Amino acid sequence: EPFQKLINQGMILGISYKDERGVLVPTNEVVITADGPVRKSDGEKLVEFPAKMSKSLRNVVNPDDIIEAYGADSMRLYEMFMGALEAVKPWNTAGVEGVHRFLKRVFRVITETPIVDKPVDKDLEFVLHCTIKKVGADIETFNFNTAISQLMVLTNALSELKEIPRSAAEALVQMLAPFAPHAGEELWEFLGHSETITYVPFPVYDEAKTKLSEVDILVQVLGKPKAHVMMPADADEDTMTRLAMENADVQAAIAGKNVAKIICVKGRLVNIVV
Repeated sequence: EPFQKLINQGMILGISYKDERGVLVPTNEVVITADGPVRKSDGEKLVEFPAKMSKSLRNVVNPDDIIEAYGADSMRLYEMFMGALEAVKPWNTAGVEGVHRFLKRVFRVITETPIVDKPVDKDLEFVLHCTIKKVGADIETFNFNTAISQLMVLTNALSELKEIPRSAAEALVQMLAPFAPHAGEELWEFLGHSETITYVPFPVYDEAKTKLSEVDILVQVLGKPKAHVMMPADADEDTMTRLAMENADVQAAIAGKNVAKIICVKGRLVNIVV
């Protein structure tokens, strides 16, 4: 066998319904109301429970119906976004709607925002390189759900821009393509490429650009938040203490008090005990 590792994907559970007598009710006879699921014919309230998809439980979801309503990419994306590959997960058609909206948002971001040939600014550069690093690593370890979450983070960052650097737009499409190949091909063509995206190399990240030069540090006095101070990401305790004590809000909070101890948690917070 040419494989070095076996991955068993988790079972997908369907949502089943039963009435007060315990009789199973087919999903096509159920209506979801504000008060919960009821039988369509008589309005009787039903009990909802997750169970293995099977004909006997009448809870099988036909993938053809999902694809007809939302497209094949949404179906693929939702299955990968539901949770860890090897975990048992309950199916929820409303979740397909969520990833479908994400795909539509990617389309809006790429097709409705001007794509310009300019360098990526520092803030976007950090998000972009972190995304390339995480998505690439997650694909290798089959953590598809967290990779998709990171793509959503990058999409949110791009959606806030009035102009999107071409390198960032193309990187997003390249990373999306393994999960949503049809959308990837369409967006790649929209960006002006005549060749398929299938053989385009995965984007490369720069490790140095995945590290912040400055971080937002919370400063507390006796555990109560008093200020947020930007500090160098690699600041030592002496530097964190000095910058925290120089803040006007912190000085006002400790005025007339004796500082007994200062606790620094690198990259996160400074707590002043008075």
